Amino acid sequence: MAGFELHDYLDGEAFFDSMAEDAREGLTATPKHLPPKYFYDERGSILFEQITELPEYYPMQTEASILATIAPQLIASMAPREIVELGSGSSTKTRILLDADKAASVQRYVAFDVSESIIRSAAEDLQRLHPNLYVYGMAGDFNRHLVAIPPASGKRLVLFLGSTIGNLHAEERVRLLRGIANLLGRDDRLLLGMDLVKDVGVLERAYNDSQGVTAAFNKNMLNVINRGLDGDFDPDAFEHRAVFNRELSRIEMHLRPSTRQVAHLKAIDLTVEVTPDETIWTESSYKFTPDSAKAMLQQAGMQLDAWYTDPKRYFALVLASCVG
Repeated sequence: MAGFELHDYLDGEAFFDSMAEDAREGLTATPKHLPPKYFYDERGSILFEQITELPEYYPMQTEASILATIAPQLIASMAPREIVELGSGSSTKTRILLDADKAASVQRYVAFDVSESIIRSAAEDLQRLHPNLYVYGMAGDFNRHLVAIPPASGKRLVLFLGSTIGNLHAEERVRLLRGIANLLGRDDRLLLGMDLVKDVGVLERAYNDSQGVTAAFNKNMLNVINRGLDGDFDPDAFEHRAVFNRELSRIEMHLRPSTRQVAHLKAIDLTVEVTPDETIWTESSYKFTPDSAKAMLQQAGMQLDAWYTDPKRYFALVLASCVG
């Protein structure tokens, strides 16, 4: 039966406490850092959607192409009753799967994202195209609120796309995948998007686009911190920087001030000084190989069932299940 409900787990007090802890810890550390979850206020979500359409940003287009190729067979063979998507955003890729669902096996879609407004917008679009779909929206932090995902309504396919797994460090990735494994029954599957190790020029261009959208997205984090903690960072005083760390197979994204900056976060009584010879590290985006992907899944108690990639081997979709 069609319908829509939305559950918001990001209540104001809990969100403030989380941001306050992250800012106090990260902005007094060496190097200074903030977690990428603070990219995604309403403006940040819109900017990220724009990034995914940039010619330099291959992950979105490549992943969507792979998904379109495998969707008919995947949906027909698995016939899931439910799709759960972590970091659902505008749910564009889920539409590919739903459009391939000729038997209309999918009855419920659980959309999990940090932005309540984008969940609502995506739900309206999906239900216009698929009138019999029930959308269960969850505004939350997947590092904290996976346990709130409702019990499965039938065979479940969990989506974690866009290589968001790459934003987490090794121990965080394994911990999250173990949480996802707890959502899976014997016949359920995880479809995981992973960006692959490739030419450094291709990687760095994807995070330094010529239109400056990624720079605006990165700087917008300071607006989010200002608004949440009554701060006075000047985003325009910082420049965006993204480089590939070969040793650790990751893109590192930073904000570097052009001159000495002093910001006050009045809500937590914190003064932050950032000089031109240091940065605020805002994101790591790890890149994978088949071997590193398989090892990561094994550490989380999962197994790699299928590996799908594009002709250039830029990106991969991995189908995984629980061991045993």
